[in-house]
Parts: sequence; C-alpha cells; structure tokens
Amino acid sequence: MQKAFIADKIFTGTEWLTDHTIIINDYSIDKVLPSAELPLDLEITKRKGTIVPAFIDLQIYGAYNKLLAVDPVPQTLDLIKDYCRKGGVVLFLPTVATNTPEVFYKCIDSVRQYWDSGGKGVCGLHVEGPWLNPEKRGAHIENLIHSPVMDEVEELLQYGKGIIKMITLAPEMCNGEIIRLIEQHGIVVSAGHSNATYEEALNSFDKGITTVTHLYNAMSGLQHRAPGLVGACFNHPHVRASIIADGHHVDFAAITIAKKIMGERLFAITDAVAETGEGYYQHKLAGDKYECNGVLSGSALTMHKSFINLVQKAGIEIGEALRMCSLYPAHVLGCAHEYGRIAAGYSKQFLLLNNEWEIAEIFT
Repeated sequence: MQKAFIADKIFTGTEWLTDHTIIINDYSIDKVLPSAELPLDLEITKRKGTIVPAFIDLQIYGAYNKLLAVDPVPQTLDLIKDYCRKGGVVLFLPTVATNTPEVFYKCIDSVRQYWDSGGKGVCGLHVEGPWLNPEKRGAHIENLIHSPVMDEVEELLQYGKGIIKMITLAPEMCNGEIIRLIEQHGIVVSAGHSNATYEEALNSFDKGITTVTHLYNAMSGLQHRAPGLVGACFNHPHVRASIIADGHHVDFAAITIAKKIMGERLFAITDAVAETGEGYYQHKLAGDKYECNGVLSGSALTMHKSFINLVQKAGIEIGEALRMCSLYPAHVLGCAHEYGRIAAGYSKQFLLLNNEWEIAEIFT
C-alpha cells in the first residue's frame, strides 16, 4: 500500500526540495516527485518542518544504566535502540570495548538472539579492542590489551560470522596477515587506540584499514616532525574517520579543521556509554560526559545533539552535518544504497525536524 508524506522541505541527502512529496510502499521509498504530480488516491500525511534521512550511529556502548558488556542480552539492545531513536538513529552498531573473550562471545550471542526474535535497528557488533596499543589505551583495561595471534582471531571471526561488522585495532600491534584476514570476512577494519607512526598508518591503509576510530582521541597526534595517525588520516585520499562532537573529546575548532581537510570522509559517532557500577567499565556521569577511574571514557551524546553541535559549534553547513550523521556512516557500513538519502529504493525511515531543527517525528 502506498502512502504520501508532505512537509515544507525535504533534504534528500544531496539537495533541498520544496513542493515535493515522498511516496512510500510497504518496503521502501517508491518515489519523490513534485506535489503537483501527486496521485489523488493516496493516504497523505502533511507536516510542518523538514524531512531528512534518519541517522546512523556506528559506536554506542549502552543506555539507561545498562552496558552491553555488562548485560549482554537482547533487552539491553532494546534499551539502546530506544535511546538511539530518541536521537534520530534507526540503525546502530552496539559496541563492546576491550574485554575477556567470554564477554565478546556473549555480546555476539545477544545480537544473534535479538535478530532471531525479530529485533530491528541493530546492524551488527563493533568490537573495539583488545588488539590495541597500551600506550593509547584511554579508559580501556591495560591487562587485557595484547597483540593477537592468528588462532585467536580466527576463532573470534568464526564465532561472530555475520554479526561482527567493525573491529577497531592498533595497526602497529597487528601484522598485515591478520588485518587482511579480518577484511576478507567483510568486516570494517578501523585504526584506533594506536601509537602508529605516519608511515605505519599509511601502510596499514594500504593493507585493508579503511576507517579511523574517534579521530584525535587515543592516537598518535599531528606533530610537525611526527605526523602520526592523525596526519596520515588527513593526508590519505580515501580513509574515513569518526569523530565525537561533544566538545570534551575534541575541541570544536579541531572538528572544523578536520572537516576542512577531510570533507566527506569525516562522520559522526556518539561514543555514548551508560552509568554503571559493574564490570570493567564503571562509567560515572561527570557533567555532560562520562569518566571511568578519573579518565574520560565516553559521551552523553545523542546523534541529534551531535548534529546540533556540528552546526552551531563547529560551523558546519546544515546539509553536510546531516550527511555526517547519516549518509557518510552508511558508506562505512556499505549500506549507502539503502540509507542516508531520500530517494527511490531507499529506506522509508526518515525524520521530521521542526523549524528549530529539533526532532518532531520519526517515520519508520
């Protein structure tokens, strides 16, 4: 059954339209056409505001006092989904930081069970660590961080086949054979918590690393005689990077600088955690950020707040900020043919923003 949606404006992901209508069918957007050409026999929903593509978050650990690593059950994923939706996110990667193999496997199980029960919104699992550089561990648990051996990697990839969609690792801690193996499983390999030199980072990009995790944070910085991972990311023509736009992880001026250099290669994540008194990561809310043992350990962002901050505090154009929260992470996941645009064949999940750019409604 077809339905029509009309708003004051539509941002398609590439252009701004007025006097246009979105027509959906049971599965996707059927077409976007001038309102003057609208068939007469459709159920029409009219709203004030702007329709934009729904958001995607590739790094979120928990919500409402529940971390997936502590409570690796489908109910936790339901809570994260609810938190995400309140921020305009319809597709997300629940994330588990450096932990024991048992916890990783339980998190994989929880995603599998969530899918088996018909759960929507979870697109897989993001495994961050434990193959990191302890010198750039941030809040990660030092005694669990190590360089991987092939058997360990093969076992994890086999157990998480079809579920693990992204792995963050330090390229200098992993040999090229392991990076290639992960990449061959269709998993996005992202460099993070790394002290790689500029040369090591560029070499790793040639070996299959396509993304950098939370740019600037927990990595070798840009120095004039040692450009590091940040410099390699800036200088590479294709590698993408996520960034946390809360003003604590990264100064907003630094986001502006990165955006000018990287353009469409830079995208937003929330890196949102939840307050908990259990497990390795006992995050405590400190103002509008989280700390663990006195170390900055996660954000209190929603993706909508990220969008607002990108516009109001980093000076990024509205359409480009929207793409950073939707189309660009879709490219990373390989689903930009379904998400990130308002166009024929794309997901019928989209947002209505009011004149103050607040979320007025979510259509799914």
